[in-house]
Amino acid sequence: MRDLRLLAAVFLAIGVFAAASASAQQTTPRKALYERLGGMTGITVVVDDFIDRLVIDHVLNMNPRIKETRSRVPAPHLKYHVSALVCQVTGGPCTYTGRTMKDSHAHLNITPAEWDWMVAVFKDVLADHRVPAAEQQELLEIVGTTRADIVMASAASPR
Repeated sequence: MRDLRLLAAVFLAIGVFAAASASAQQTTPRKALYERLGGMTGITVVVDDFIDRLVIDHVLNMNPRIKETRSRVPAPHLKYHVSALVCQVTGGPCTYTGRTMKDSHAHLNITPAEWDWMVAVFKDVLADHRVPAAEQQELLEIVGTTRADIVMASAASPR
């Protein structure tokens, strides 16, 4: 059950963690990314849409291990945990208690092409919800740091 939850979580969570830096001329500190994303309201709206798209995605569901995991993990449960992770890593008051990205994705045999497809879906969700370009860039850089823990298969490896 945690496998699917963490699959989406890694993409989104890593995607939303960002370091805010103030310019030398700025007198007030920059708000935490959590606040810039609209707090839990903004985060849950984006997570809800992202998970809904991933669950029905025809490309990702061609991987039988992903499809089987999705059939066992209720989407609302996944959304709850992904939202908690995003909240935590963006400076919000939540605590994520799930497994590591590596532990939760190892058995899914995710390929580089599936990773790239998920990132494209994530970009579409961020754009559709009008997440500002700077925050999108921060999120995507963070998401990229988890690739090695999630992609476990070569492009040609059998399922």
